[in-house]
Amino acid sequence: CSPCDIKELLCSSSNIPRSKEDMFQNVLSQVAEQFSRAFRINELKTEVTNRLAMLEKRVELEGLKVVEIEKCKNDLKKLRDEMTSRGGGRTDAVASRSFLQYTLSQETIEALKKPTFDVWHWEHNEMLSCLEYMYHDLGLVKEFNMNPITLKRWLLGIQENYRSNPFHNFRHCFCVSQMMYGMINLCNLPEKMTLTDMGILMTAAVCHDLDHPGYNNTYQINARTELAVRYNDISPLENHHCAVAFQILSLPECNIFANVELEAYKQIRQAIITLILATDMARHGEILDSFKHKVDSFDFTNEEHVTCLKMVLIKCCDISNEVRPTEVAEPWVDCLLEEYFMQSDREKTEGLPVAPFMDRDKVTKPTAQIGFIKFVLIPMFETVMKLFPQIEEIMVQPLRDSRDHYEELKQIDDAMTEVGHLFSLNITLSLVNQIPIPIFPS
Repeated sequence: CSPCDIKELLCSSSNIPRSKEDMFQNVLSQVAEQFSRAFRINELKTEVTNRLAMLEKRVELEGLKVVEIEKCKNDLKKLRDEMTSRGGGRTDAVASRSFLQYTLSQETIEALKKPTFDVWHWEHNEMLSCLEYMYHDLGLVKEFNMNPITLKRWLLGIQENYRSNPFHNFRHCFCVSQMMYGMINLCNLPEKMTLTDMGILMTAAVCHDLDHPGYNNTYQINARTELAVRYNDISPLENHHCAVAFQILSLPECNIFANVELEAYKQIRQAIITLILATDMARHGEILDSFKHKVDSFDFTNEEHVTCLKMVLIKCCDISNEVRPTEVAEPWVDCLLEEYFMQSDREKTEGLPVAPFMDRDKVTKPTAQIGFIKFVLIPMFETVMKLFPQIEEIMVQPLRDSRDHYEELKQIDDAMTEVGHLFSLNITLSLVNQIPIPIFPS
């Protein structure tokens, strides 16, 4: 009905003479306009409700995957905001079905607990499902009274905040988190530590490299970047990872600790920060020395001992690629060198110091790995082995094998280099012998 139709209807029903109609024209026009607006609002509500119902059916019937669901979630949010602005209606039921539960095969579940897990065969949405499973399997969802939908949204938020670097990317995040899950199972940590400790270890692993720019702390400090200035040259990247982690957790839809009491949350937050800051390799010697002094008389009831162990565990997981089978580990070396070379090329362009181990003109894959495995990885894992002897066969021995593998490659490279030098020398001598020596008169 138009406003004119409504006005005519009211005049005829009230027997108002035409001569007096003008007296009521303004009032009737306003009333008619209000009626018309009410009808339009109801039509809009009906339209939006129908669209919501259609989206709900899509979510339920089409079996959308995680990436598709994220787009659907955005559509639902826009419609929910529109409904709220027009008088609203509850959309909790729709929101609660905006993510689907994935079921992992028993083979995958068993493989997830082992360092031999091949992280290269999984797409991002599959890695998200694996991370979600780990939180459920360890009892963390129940322990922290997490909303399962919030867990999914948090994991999506985490994935979105890892950049597409050659090495420091979401796959690296998953790699470190899966190794942490494996060590928790291999070392039977739930029998020795609290579920809160398990949550701290897993969450720190998931968040430990958030928004990594692909250039390390040395570059940040030498280039005087915004991060270096903000954090006073003190672990600028690790401080930034912490800040981004808690920015994500500050979003109500992503706060997996929303149902934790305030004091407990403060302790969890501080513990996660402590672990992420421990991943700064500049602190490696300090942290490992502290653990060495405790390991022979380690006390799981001593909070300081347990904190030190957690710091060492996240360090082990962060640099654990060489624990994995060669076919899984070696591509990570290529990724890391690619990122190193990007940085060293930029440092050369900007006139900044270049570390030899990052210089494409000086480093090779064997030389990059041998020293790191011999002097960083093996000593740290062998120290952890004193507390957990069961890791020797599955974690420490592969490191020794990897060291031997790269030493053999280096010997081959050295031999090839020597052959190349001899070949060049022979060619030079041959050329010299073919050149006649001029005889000058006395």
